[in-house]
Amino acid sequence: MKVKVQTIDGKAGADIDLNDDVFGVDPRADILHRVVAWQLEKRRAPARAARERSDVARTGKKFGRQKGGGTARHGDRKAPIFIGGGKAHGPRARTFGHSLNKKIRALGLKMALSDKAKGGKLVVLDTLELKDAKTKALAGKLGKLDLGGRALFIDGDAVHDSFVKASANIVGVDALPAIGANVYDIMRADTLVLTRAAVEKLEARCNG
Repeated sequence: MKVKVQTIDGKAGADIDLNDDVFGVDPRADILHRVVAWQLEKRRAPARAARERSDVARTGKKFGRQKGGGTARHGDRKAPIFIGGGKAHGPRARTFGHSLNKKIRALGLKMALSDKAKGGKLVVLDTLELKDAKTKALAGKLGKLDLGGRALFIDGDAVHDSFVKASANIVGVDALPAIGANVYDIMRADTLVLTRAAVEKLEARCNG
């Protein structure tokens, strides 16, 4: 698959050949769903257990008379109605993550990249380096590229410092190094923007 390489100013350059094994895979909704669900569940922190009545260390001695005291007939201070007592039906300790085969995760990334490429939502830039790292100047340049409401920029080993500084306050612009590329962020972006370096890194990562 051939894609036109552009500059960040919107000027067209030479073509680049994208590996069909990475950018030409037929997307499957079930695979993408499994990978996204795995990602989101991995983000969840484990639930902390509350101390229930049997876990609280308080006296079990009957502290009042059975009759005549004018109060309820309590047996011990571990009851949930007392301050410091056990929690009634409290949360149990549990983890939410589940395992997912590495081949499925790699296939999901290929399908996410292919989905953007086949849908015409993939832009390849020569570099993200900016001569003038100013937010206003960058916003004007991005407006010429027509990236939609949310754009994900992926660079090589690291996102160029000038782009990070200039894009920090632009709503709907996210940037990641190639090692951080993931299915969830790619799928939620309206447009995926890759640099030449990112294309090389992603093809090596998916085929490695």
